[in-house]
Amino acid sequence: MKQIYPDLWETESYSPFSGLKTHAYLLTRPDGNVLFYNTGHTSEIRSLAARGGVARHYLSHEDELGETLNDIADIYGAELWGHEAEAEAFAKVRSPDRYITEKATHLGNIEVIPTPGHSAGSTCFQVHSPTGKVYLFTGDTLFLDRSNRWTAGFIKSVHSEADRRVLAQSLRVLRDLRPDVVFGSAYTGKHGFEPVTEKSWPVKVDEAIARLLGDETHVPSKVETYAGI
Repeated sequence: MKQIYPDLWETESYSPFSGLKTHAYLLTRPDGNVLFYNTGHTSEIRSLAARGGVARHYLSHEDELGETLNDIADIYGAELWGHEAEAEAFAKVRSPDRYITEKATHLGNIEVIPTPGHSAGSTCFQVHSPTGKVYLFTGDTLFLDRSNRWTAGFIKSVHSEADRRVLAQSLRVLRDLRPDVVFGSAYTGKHGFEPVTEKSWPVKVDEAIARLLGDETHVPSKVETYAGI
């Protein structure tokens, strides 16, 4: 586990299968730490104790489900949150203590933003850190691909044309945000997160939307597809 900002830690990279990597992120807070996403490294889960443990655990969508959810809850008593649209999938591993149902602000500075499309319950989280930084956790709604581009989480063999349209609308919601750093869940390139600027972020999202919708007039290639997330 490494510290990347004064109040944010990144777990060691975990690869559920070849070509795909993911991290979990621990946000340290005086009133109880918050964990975003999940990790399969049990050693990393135990190392969270040295940083104050986990009071609340947010999953961005059902693909982050795994048996380590039970470890996190059992060791730290973490309150698990997930979207109600994915209650059936959660129940196979661990049902959330609390369900996400709509856009809301939690704990004073965490914006919970439903962004369906990659999955029915996909949710993003924007944190206004006391450090002055704004962190955006995009789950697999947007991920960094092998070319280090922010790419929509659309899989041709899995998703429908209706999913494509819903996902495009979710990306438009993210486009209007102004994060300083963006953290995907899964990624296929070298890094899982990237600092952005007020000017660069809308451009990156516009390019992702264009690739998703097949408009290649101003982007280099079609959306990269990937399996299993």
